Amino acid sequence: MRKLGTIDLEILHLAINENGTFNENNLENSELKRLGVGKLLDSLATLKDRKMISLNNDGSFSITELAKEILWSKSIPTWAKILRLLQIKSCSIGQIENILKISRNEIEEDIEKLRKNQFVLMSPQRIEDKVIKVYEILPEGVLEIDKTETDGFDNTKFGEVKQDVEILSIIELAIKEIQDTQIEQSKKDSIIKKLSTLKEKLEI
Repeated sequence: MRKLGTIDLEILHLAINENGTFNENNLENSELKRLGVGKLLDSLATLKDRKMISLNNDGSFSITELAKEILWSKSIPTWAKILRLLQIKSCSIGQIENILKISRNEIEEDIEKLRKNQFVLMSPQRIEDKVIKVYEILPEGVLEIDKTETDGFDNTKFGEVKQDVEILSIIELAIKEIQDTQIEQSKKDSIIKKLSTLKEKLEI
């Protein structure tokens, strides 16, 4: 798989959202305008050189089949698309759904399988006063998705569920929620201390 950076992903995702072709107006109306003209032109030129996008006669750009094969091909299993995406950036379920254009139910089923096999880690994060589950790829996940480049996708076997990562994620989420409660600080500190001790023992 050809590696993508976060800006590459944004541009290709814009193309997917615009049915494969985007123009200057689409760029101006997107979050990409924050990059400035120079940086954006450099990024477009790099993607064009790598044959990820093509320049049309009217000045617009189209995503190529080569680029679609990375994250949006029907021939790639959902779990592999998720790992490839998480190699580029950590994402919430909503972001994964938005970028990959796959149903939430299908994503949730596969990401649980990945998480329980220690290919990805769920970390609760506070975003705009809400605790959001954010997923990131683990070293085992990187090795597994890289291995598919030579071995294909059919050779990946999901083994028995490993509970440690799941338990640690639950503890992290509980700590976050306790920090946001209105109980006395001393009680809050006591509960968090106990949970932290439990977490340390699990990480041995």
